[in-house]
Amino acid sequence: MSLIDRFLERAIRRGRLTVTFPGGRTASYGTPDAELADVAIRFADARALRQLLADPSLGAAEAYMDGRLIIERGDIRDFLNLATANNRWEEGRGTLDASRLRRAVDNVRFRIDRINMARRSKRNVAHHYDLSDRLYDLFLDADRQYSCAYFDDGTATQSLESAQDAKKAHIAAKLAIEPGMRVLDIGCGWGGMALYLHAKTGADVCGITLSEEQLKVARCRAEMAGVDRHVRFELIDYRHMTGQFDRIVSVGMFEHVGPAHYRTFMRKCRELLTPEGVMLLHTIGRAGGPGVTDAFTAKYIFPGGYIPALSEIVRANEGLRMFVTDIEVLRLHYAHTLAAWYDRVVAAREAIVAMYDERFYRMWTYYLAGSEVSFRHGGLVNYQLQFARDRHTLPITRDYMLAGERRLRGADGQPSTSPSAFAL
Repeated sequence: MSLIDRFLERAIRRGRLTVTFPGGRTASYGTPDAELADVAIRFADARALRQLLADPSLGAAEAYMDGRLIIERGDIRDFLNLATANNRWEEGRGTLDASRLRRAVDNVRFRIDRINMARRSKRNVAHHYDLSDRLYDLFLDADRQYSCAYFDDGTATQSLESAQDAKKAHIAAKLAIEPGMRVLDIGCGWGGMALYLHAKTGADVCGITLSEEQLKVARCRAEMAGVDRHVRFELIDYRHMTGQFDRIVSVGMFEHVGPAHYRTFMRKCRELLTPEGVMLLHTIGRAGGPGVTDAFTAKYIFPGGYIPALSEIVRANEGLRMFVTDIEVLRLHYAHTLAAWYDRVVAAREAIVAMYDERFYRMWTYYLAGSEVSFRHGGLVNYQLQFARDRHTLPITRDYMLAGERRLRGADGQPSTSPSAFAL
């Protein structure tokens, strides 16, 4: 039995994978499973096989992007779902994708990469967020919320638009914002959260970003909504921000901070908060301990990015005398979000290929599908952590969050009309 046969027999137990090798040999692995699609793949050449064995994560991605790993039955999401369903995080089978030597090399490389100096931060952000606005319009909701939605009806059938509106309401309710408060949005994206918070609470909001393209759009939206006196956006690194804010919100930005700067981030947030200030941090997180960024993501998607463990976030706050007042773990919400994005990207294939090329389209679908299965079967979750400088600032039970959420969403829980809808 060849090395690849042994590898695939270990890797695929549930579900059926049929593989056609260079030269024409065909073999099947696993057993049919009603919950998993039958998948058939073909390796166009021996190089693709060698890449898979040397580094399954990056090797499979690059072989697929180059058209040398061909999906003949199913699609790339079916293939990755099959592979990860056989290695679920909670079952603790361990990783199948790296030797001890490779893991040691990766650890050294990622420790170096995660020293995310300010001069590199802007470049890293531009790599991903300064892509064409048209690309994001093709798969995000109308408000361009590029972060985990909140499926408050408890199912995956809720529309993406409704779930993203629910996410904004969920966060706003936790912040307990009152009219006239000053709010800082760190990593404001295209401005949707900032505009929502002002529209729903009457707060004055300042959003900051390192993406020049996002800044242009956010400012234009505020002007078009006629709220630019109350919602402003700045191109500035959080480390250079000054002033005092009653509330701070940061959604989907902490993944770009880097462990070497977690303490700096938390200390700066405390400095920017008023004595009665509250912060809500929303971030992708690891269900287990600290780790490393996979090679595909680091090379092609989020250079300099790192997903934190809960212990790393909490440790960064220790000694700063800021209370951790609430922690929520969102387990499957991002899997549902990514599934919706993936479906929209697939539906827009022709437009994306015309905008970039076939290789980019394959890279983007691999990114979205790989991310989805990491939340569905792997060790990724979303954390929402609430911090307060004073123990008396917030109610001592969580009831106010639910009550606030219901007010923001309306009695029937449906999306409410908001001037923050994308209209450029």
